[in-house]
Amino acid sequence: MSSVAIFAPSPTLTVTIEEHESGDEIHIHAGGQGVWQARMLRTLGIEVTLCCAITGESGTVLRRILEDEGIAVAAVERPGRGAGYVHDRREGHREVVAEEDGDALSRHDLDELYSLTLREGLTTGLVILSGPDADSVLDADTYRRLAADLRAGGARVVVDLAGDRLRSALEGGVDVLKLSDEELTADGFTDDDVSSIQAAMRRLRDDGADTVIVTRAPEPSLLLDGDGFLEVSPPSLEIVDTRGAGDSLTAGVVAAMTRGEQPREAVTLGAAAGALNVTRHGLGTGDGEAILRLRESVAVRELSDEDRQDDSDDITEEDER
Repeated sequence: MSSVAIFAPSPTLTVTIEEHESGDEIHIHAGGQGVWQARMLRTLGIEVTLCCAITGESGTVLRRILEDEGIAVAAVERPGRGAGYVHDRREGHREVVAEEDGDALSRHDLDELYSLTLREGLTTGLVILSGPDADSVLDADTYRRLAADLRAGGARVVVDLAGDRLRSALEGGVDVLKLSDEELTADGFTDDDVSSIQAAMRRLRDDGADTVIVTRAPEPSLLLDGDGFLEVSPPSLEIVDTRGAGDSLTAGVVAAMTRGEQPREAVTLGAAAGALNVTRHGLGTGDGEAILRLRESVAVRELSDEDRQDDSDDITEEDER
């Protein structure tokens, strides 16, 4: 039985053309945020179910690839155009040959996907809510409803979202929120200095997140929960590709949570998973044993919260008067 369910409404079929000494190499993979998270969870030995829509010809191929990777698929099957892309990397950079966002979920398809996500999420008790690449696939309010209903049924909810999807999920309430400092800035929460990020993290907790994790590559990540701030510094490794590091971090945190760790402890496994992923071309990939070894080198220190301390001092002075 799976330990984690992932809401991944529109996984992506990826086709990449690479140069090889004997000729062109064509690689076909499953991709998208939820898939990368699922892949890292499997690397860390966690059984996972992907809750998604399987659409048209590309969906048929996606299901086979996912199941071959050991990822259980709970899907709504439908005709139409699925998400996918073809990228040419023979010149050392990504050249887009073709990209398809995929058809939006119909009301009926969304109802079915919502129900099976509740079923799988309440069975596992731990759910990641991830997003599709395109905003047009489903309404952002879906994340508010899912977060609220899953928590009402006793499941823990982890989100790795930004923009309207993030705001909607916060209205429903989440156990762990992970996002990057770039996403914070783009959403108008903060500038890029540490004190501004800390202030934004406090607001996010006030808005509905029990624990907030902000990645700041190449700077240390920050965590805020009811016990205060942590600064989390993984070892610095040679970078091949930074994409997928944040999703690997999320998966690492969730993997540790399945084994009984609180997010404040689990973040070190997430940091190690993200650090290893940047050394590889494959997104959400790695070696489980190497990640566990790297975890031993992740440095954690508590940070003072000067603004909160100032508020406490003001309250004390008022009480004394």
